Amino acid sequence: MSETSGRFRHRTADATVALTLDGEPLADREVVLEQTRHRFLFGCIGFDLIDHANGTAADPEGAARNAELWEGVFNFATLPFYWGRYEPERGRPDTERLLKAARWFAERGHPVKGHPLAWHTVTADWLLDLDNESIARAQVERIEREVGGFAGAIDMWDVINEVVIMPIFDKYDNGITRLCRDIGRIPMVRMVFDAAREANPSATLLLNDFDMSAAYECLIEGVLEAGIRIDALGLQSHMHQGYWGEEKTEAVLDRFSRYGLPIHFTETTIVSGDIMPPEIVDLNDHVVDSWPSTPEGEARQADEIERHYRTLLAHPSVEAVTYWGMNDAGMWLGAPGGLVRADGTPKPSYDRLHRLVNEEWGTPRTVLTTDAEGRLRFTGFLGDYRITAGDRRADVALVEPGEARVEAALA
Repeated sequence: MSETSGRFRHRTADATVALTLDGEPLADREVVLEQTRHRFLFGCIGFDLIDHANGTAADPEGAARNAELWEGVFNFATLPFYWGRYEPERGRPDTERLLKAARWFAERGHPVKGHPLAWHTVTADWLLDLDNESIARAQVERIEREVGGFAGAIDMWDVINEVVIMPIFDKYDNGITRLCRDIGRIPMVRMVFDAAREANPSATLLLNDFDMSAAYECLIEGVLEAGIRIDALGLQSHMHQGYWGEEKTEAVLDRFSRYGLPIHFTETTIVSGDIMPPEIVDLNDHVVDSWPSTPEGEARQADEIERHYRTLLAHPSVEAVTYWGMNDAGMWLGAPGGLVRADGTPKPSYDRLHRLVNEEWGTPRTVLTTDAEGRLRFTGFLGDYRITAGDRRADVALVEPGEARVEAALA
């Protein structure tokens, strides 16, 4: 952990663990230390594991390999709640399948976020048959149903997505843009956050956007001045048009951290093929017959992913990073943005991130020796640890940076 003395000290603790066995200090004994979970949320969408979780995958062996690769790096999942796909027919939501998937992740110790509850894109077509008052009522009822019904399995939500553009969106007509244009951005945010907060008071609720301009800052300031409680800010970083670079990323972090809220990089993509032309304003407008991953692009992607993650972890406001797709198969826009090729083989970027998360920023199985008083000393990234001596073990947690003194009994 060469950088822990500098950039990452806010992520680590210097631990002294007083170990006992059958009530006596475990003196001068070799033990095995291993980190079992990071406190930092290394996330990825879990869309392509829904069928695996439900036992309905067309290729069970391939799905199991994908799940193993996913869990090899990530500890935090985002599942899709796009209204138009989740409830294409009013009153018939896809609840059972998504709930089973959420529980699959949660049972493995991976917290889950639902994305999104309110958005003008991929929203339900049947909203167009309603007047604005009825659209608002349907939106609130949808939030109450999902946030309340999934509580315990999903306790984090992107409550509303891309509000900056919401009332002026003109690609196609939709009920959510109609409503937001009618009542305004801040009343829209208040309505959906109030509904989500009431449905699950302990949930973590995010405001999420791709617009990194001053317009998003103005929205955030207006929302906070209106007394609306936001638990975390979501910043999207789809880099189909090229890597942002450290300078831009740090500038974005500095601008948005001034609100004193945790920051989640909710949607990150870095491609391993051709870069999208810079003149494309809406990324959805870039349509190509094929967008292959290339050896040169894969090498570049691995370097840029490492640089991006190092920059994000170095900033104390960042609590989570979600990569927007592990596998090239099914990536948004058909881009080669995954960490795994369409044939299931890992790219250099997967191997690079795996090493960072599990070795440089984690503690793999390591043999250490306690001192004469049974104390074990180590420096580690915040999270959960398991200490094993023979067939006995103890689990401890490092929850705050700095000095940590812990007592643990091997059982």
